[in-house]
Amino acid sequence: MILALSAQKIYHDPVLVREIVENLQVRPGKTYMDCTLGEGGHTEAIFKSCAGNVKIIGLDADPDVLKTSEKRLEQYRDAFSPVNANYADMLRVAHRHSAMKIDGILMDLGMSSFQLEASGRGFSFLKNEPLDMRFTSFEGITAGDVVNDYEEDRLANIIFRFGQEKRSRSIAKAITRNRPITSSLELAKVISYGVHSKKNRIHPATKTFQAIRIEVNNELSNLHLGLIQAIELLVPRGRLAVISYHSLEDKLVKEFLKRESSDCICPVSAPMCKCGHVASIKIINRKVIKPQDVEVMINSRSRSARLRVAERI
Repeated sequence: MILALSAQKIYHDPVLVREIVENLQVRPGKTYMDCTLGEGGHTEAIFKSCAGNVKIIGLDADPDVLKTSEKRLEQYRDAFSPVNANYADMLRVAHRHSAMKIDGILMDLGMSSFQLEASGRGFSFLKNEPLDMRFTSFEGITAGDVVNDYEEDRLANIIFRFGQEKRSRSIAKAITRNRPITSSLELAKVISYGVHSKKNRIHPATKTFQAIRIEVNNELSNLHLGLIQAIELLVPRGRLAVISYHSLEDKLVKEFLKRESSDCICPVSAPMCKCGHVASIKIINRKVIKPQDVEVMINSRSRSARLRVAERI
């Protein structure tokens, strides 16, 4: 995320901010939902594009980062509704706010800079923090449970499936042999020693940390639920914009949008359509939208961002 500097404070602005405002076709008087609020950069950009004349419901599963966004967006408090919730609960949130029809929905699937740099929950392999990795800090299993309690085969399967890590067996073996592991830095060292990795573009623990985080937060299942609910909430011609950062997320989003934009989802071999499926959306960008070179130069974290946009029929 890009650093936005002022004399008083520092915030991390999100990637593809101009592209988000343009593709959501933000207009005054409309209602929007930012389902991954983070530090509020996308929401702030939407407000500014309409001189504050919109309503926005902002969701974030992390109660700590939500406090930061509330502070950042204080000047829009009359039009902004921050909610501590996962995007898998967006229908419930919309109902609670009497906003069952939304003009635009954003899902930025990346972690916030706050979670990596200041949450103290072990998301980063460069810090010595407890193995937690929960977006919320009060429910569900922790990264420590996965690392120290899962059987070796189960751990290897998770690392392979969610991290797409070819060395998953070696890594799982190294982890189980060095239990108990209590911190993120200790886990990163065990992984590095376990795979005997040569110098590479990415840290050898990157994919394993991703896999454990996805497992802890049930991210792919929640994403699928969120996509279903987003389509239900959108008004006709309302837009859904989804930014993903790794191939598992992007593939899930791509396949979901393809399915929901099709009038038939029968197997290709079927002689005639029997599914009765009716398209609910149309895809706006057949080619995925990526950050421009200048954004990647300023902010290396943006390099893997991929934006897909669909419109409700």
